[in-house]
Amino acid sequence: MAERDAGWDRSAEPAPRWRSLLDRALLGRASPSDLDYDGRFEQPADPYPPSRPYDDEPMRTSNGTRPYDAAPRPGGPVRRGPMVEYQARPADPTEQMVQVLRQEIPTPKVLAFANPKGGVHKTTATVLTAATIGSVRGKGVIAWDDNELRGTLGLRAGSARHARTIRHLIADLVRVEHATGYDLYDMLDDYLRHASDGSYDVLAGEENPRFAQRLDPHTVRRVLELLRRTHDVICVDTGNNVESPNWQTVLHAADQLVVTSVPREDAAFTADWMLDLLDEAGMEDLVANAVTLLSCPTPNPTSLIDDLAGHFRTRTRAVVVVPYDPALESGSNIEYPMLAPATKRAWLRATAVMMDPYAR
Repeated sequence: MAERDAGWDRSAEPAPRWRSLLDRALLGRASPSDLDYDGRFEQPADPYPPSRPYDDEPMRTSNGTRPYDAAPRPGGPVRRGPMVEYQARPADPTEQMVQVLRQEIPTPKVLAFANPKGGVHKTTATVLTAATIGSVRGKGVIAWDDNELRGTLGLRAGSARHARTIRHLIADLVRVEHATGYDLYDMLDDYLRHASDGSYDVLAGEENPRFAQRLDPHTVRRVLELLRRTHDVICVDTGNNVESPNWQTVLHAADQLVVTSVPREDAAFTADWMLDLLDEAGMEDLVANAVTLLSCPTPNPTSLIDDLAGHFRTRTRAVVVVPYDPALESGSNIEYPMLAPATKRAWLRATAVMMDPYAR
């Protein structure tokens, strides 16, 4: 990475804590297993544990006697017996994560996927988050490519039923904004692409770099407000330029920041620098509530990922590691149904961590 990064006039020189972290990684830590580090949705030994009913064996007390099967009815005899500690039946972790995603959302949520470094799986994370949440909710989820410089989200996700992008929506924005009810959905649908299984929608970015000048803060806020009227979860690929008005506007409007990275020094350092930048811009709460998503680009584990997970846990609300999947290696279309079961479950866990604050 260059010694200085463009971004709100702040130096990109490595901080001492970051240098120390990388030095520890170079000493050769043991390779970590593919775990999440969020602490709420624990990874079971079997990625897909077989579902089975709870054991019919009755609970017993510490001295081996059976507790009473039912509390005494009002007016009935008082039954005396040993002190009993009842243990709650463990919740199925998969069902717990599904319930988090299936909850009713009182107000639409904007999830911003950010890291100024390119090649850190922002687009992949945006698409797979939308696909995972959409597969559970069934509707109301959209992925927007807000990358100002030839974003690829529209090419990798959604059916190519037309070539319309954000540029065409902006041109007709006043007309679409004035629509209501089913007319609004029908009108907006003319500018969206859809996942092959219909689980989420896609608003593609524009390939012409000159169009970026038209994505001023006021226009970006109007687009977000329009999407909030039609969707419950809006996943935004923010691009790489922290000085662009659309990048800054989306970050200010985001309910949830998702910091994407791969286990590389330059990628993780840029993510850390971005968090410092946001802190200094007065967005400390957004940073504190952020989720760090570490994606494994190869099947070979690296010792660095363990240190990065530990570091970003001190900076963000949670850290989740998602595994390598050969279906994503080519960089072509992202098809959620083609992912391995373990990968799907990892993304289910990751998205549940993202949406967890809104499940309470």
